[in-house]
Amino acid sequence: MTKPLANIKVLIVGAGFAGLTAAIETRKRGASVILFDSSTTRRQLGDIISFGSNSGRIFLSWPGVEEKLDPLCHHSDGLEFRAYDDTYLTTQKWDAEVNYGKRFNGHRGEIHEAVWDHAVSLGVDIRLGCKVTEYFETDSEAGVIVNGEKFTADVVLAGDGVRSTARTIVLGFEDKPKSSGYAVYRAWMGTEGLKANPLTEWLADPSIDHHVGWLGPDVHFLVATLQKGTACSWVLTHKDDADIEESWSTPGSIPDAIAAVKDWAPIVHAIIGATPPSSLIDWKLVFRDPLPTWISPKSRIALIGDAAHPFLPTSIQGASQSMEDGVAAAVCLEQATKGDGGVQEALKAYEKIRYPRVLATQRTGVTNRDNWHKADFDQVKKNPESVKLPREAWILNFDVAKHTYDVYEETVKSLKED
Repeated sequence: MTKPLANIKVLIVGAGFAGLTAAIETRKRGASVILFDSSTTRRQLGDIISFGSNSGRIFLSWPGVEEKLDPLCHHSDGLEFRAYDDTYLTTQKWDAEVNYGKRFNGHRGEIHEAVWDHAVSLGVDIRLGCKVTEYFETDSEAGVIVNGEKFTADVVLAGDGVRSTARTIVLGFEDKPKSSGYAVYRAWMGTEGLKANPLTEWLADPSIDHHVGWLGPDVHFLVATLQKGTACSWVLTHKDDADIEESWSTPGSIPDAIAAVKDWAPIVHAIIGATPPSSLIDWKLVFRDPLPTWISPKSRIALIGDAAHPFLPTSIQGASQSMEDGVAAAVCLEQATKGDGGVQEALKAYEKIRYPRVLATQRTGVTNRDNWHKADFDQVKKNPESVKLPREAWILNFDVAKHTYDVYEETVKSLKED
């Protein structure tokens, strides 16, 4: 049987989770897919990344991926909260979310590799060392210039990140990122150093994955262990007003990270001190004002993932929403080709379906951060439940494919009425 997108050519820019998901979902519906990425190797640096149950169900829909991810991922039943002086506050259990579906948290590079391999197994043509320098479109096609060579297709999906080149053609002007006023020290490391210190050796327990968060005025420090006590990831979010014009990710300094939590409990200093200097990254958190549109003037190029909507880490939804974009775009293309709407109808519907959900989810990054960073810690110790993360059913208990199928027809109808 002919697949619904068998006659559609798709170009995707950026092999992050948005781009790979879009590639997998359009390819499995029959599209011819080329995915360009400027990196010269497939190796993904980074540390822990979180996928909520809303994106977990996407992983589960891809045969063999769950089995690859399970041994790599963090498996804890909750998050233990402590104050900066190591006073125990409360533990947030995840048992209320069991009915939402499965979560996946692990090393960005290892999860990325499993998804990449699945895309390749489906026949996605991934081309590395391919820097896109220009996007263009006509009424009948869209395309990119890659290393001086012209490529055309029916549609271009641009997942080229927070400094997206595609944003310029979509908006008609260059839209520069802004500092959020915060930065994150991030590390992924083995647990040898933790085992050597009586303060931290319990974190390297091979029988249990730990997840602990220390909270203080305008700073939070989260630690997770995984892979049978052999791996540890930590993040320290703090105030930082540095200019992010040139770079937003640089090697971190152990003394600087310790200075950001100067008066905190010794165990926090010990965890940071056990970090190999080469494992520490100083990552400036950037944001952009919500875009007025994610699609180009002729509706043949669409932004997906961070190119459309960068998230703060405290939303715990950036990667998940990027994956939702990829699925929604593929479903919209499928539905449009069943009728007479075509690619342009599909991209308009994609934007209209995704925009309000993404915008509402983005806002949780600010509210979650401020709930921790702006808290009165005398009051927190009296009411420790106040630091728990809101785990909203409307975000997590969500099937983006089903939702897109369900609302596509009415969305197209409303577009025609606008």
